[in-house]
Amino acid sequence: MKLLKSEDLTPIYVPEPEDGAVRDLSRARELAMKDLKEAKYQLKALLLRNNIRYEGTANWSKKHLRWLTELILPHPSQHIVLQEYLQTIEERIRRLERLDNELTHHVHQWRYYPVVKAIQAMRGVRLLVAVGVVAELGDLHRFDHPRKLMAYLGLVPSEHFSGGKRHLGAITKSGNGRTRRLLIEGAHSYRYPANVSTNIQIRQEGLPKDIVDIAWKAQLRLCKRYQRMSKKGKHYNLIITAIAREMAAYIWAIAREVVLTPVNPKLRLSRVPA
Repeated sequence: MKLLKSEDLTPIYVPEPEDGAVRDLSRARELAMKDLKEAKYQLKALLLRNNIRYEGTANWSKKHLRWLTELILPHPSQHIVLQEYLQTIEERIRRLERLDNELTHHVHQWRYYPVVKAIQAMRGVRLLVAVGVVAELGDLHRFDHPRKLMAYLGLVPSEHFSGGKRHLGAITKSGNGRTRRLLIEGAHSYRYPANVSTNIQIRQEGLPKDIVDIAWKAQLRLCKRYQRMSKKGKHYNLIITAIAREMAAYIWAIAREVVLTPVNPKLRLSRVPA
């Protein structure tokens, strides 16, 4: 009690059981994708060791998988390994499809679905990224300023003071690492010129104009910033990190435009009253 009165204790955000369940499902889907990639890497390594290369263009397409099933390796034991790898890949593809279906189903019934739908108006933020970000962060209204969200995600530069001088270093990488990684993945899309593609138009259908305007403003600014930093010769990773940091600010701004109505199980989108 004394520590609480002296403000030596920092309050933490505790998600509701439903929010934690969606977060677990989102993390399980990400782990399934990681396991599938690992199985594919193992199969590729086996083929490279035997100097076998696919001459087609699209890896893991139906044509590629058919080619894999027709391969005959030099030794029977290697052929058994090949078949086991193929079965593992097939099983993990089915596992990923099951988790995708379950995640889509449960997210549409989630109380934070309006926020998930709203932030998909942004470039580089599709359903899986949006679900992952919201599931990890929860209620974005608890951050009263976007800089606090940036700091929570570890996307702000570290600071060192010596002799009255202030030196900026690498980002702190504190806070939620998964959200930081998702934003960095989405930031790569801003290396192209600003454009509202068909997929983005579909994701923006039914959203308020204020949210769509924020998303377009974000795209204009971030695409220009990428080009400007690139012309200055900045390292690619530094540029992407800077873009991801500002993406967090725009996601915060969009989330502030969404009102969650706890009384109605079907949550709605509306403007936050001034």
